Amino acid sequence: MSMTTAIKYFTPEEARKTLPLVKKIVKDILDTTREMRLLAEEIGGNLEDDSRIKKMAGEVNHFLNELEEIGCYYKDANFTIGLVDFPAIIENKEVFLSWQSDEEDILFYHDMKTGYAGRKPIPPQYFSQN
Repeated sequence: MSMTTAIKYFTPEEARKTLPLVKKIVKDILDTTREMRLLAEEIGGNLEDDSRIKKMAGEVNHFLNELEEIGCYYKDANFTIGLVDFPAIIENKEVFLSWQSDEEDILFYHDMKTGYAGRKPIPPQYFSQN
């Protein structure tokens, strides 16, 4: 796979269709990183040498890659709320549809610069009228 892969833009509907899988992967990420934190507190000291931590870090990387294969990006550096961005075009601008793990659905977006703090509701016309 070349690094010049074109960005996949999602419509809100397409992003919604990936949610069952995305939710499962994000749950795996949050569960694994929670375990890593508990283990880290338990061992203290030099974590890089612990084979269990290494194994879990490898699993987390695998989950992050799975999300990128779908075309979305994990954005929660603290691994606490499970935040995922989906590239999209709204009002002729490149934006990210934004979903976090405590939300049932993908309802918000933000532009490339403002990030999570600039989340706004996706305009209703972007959801097809079924």
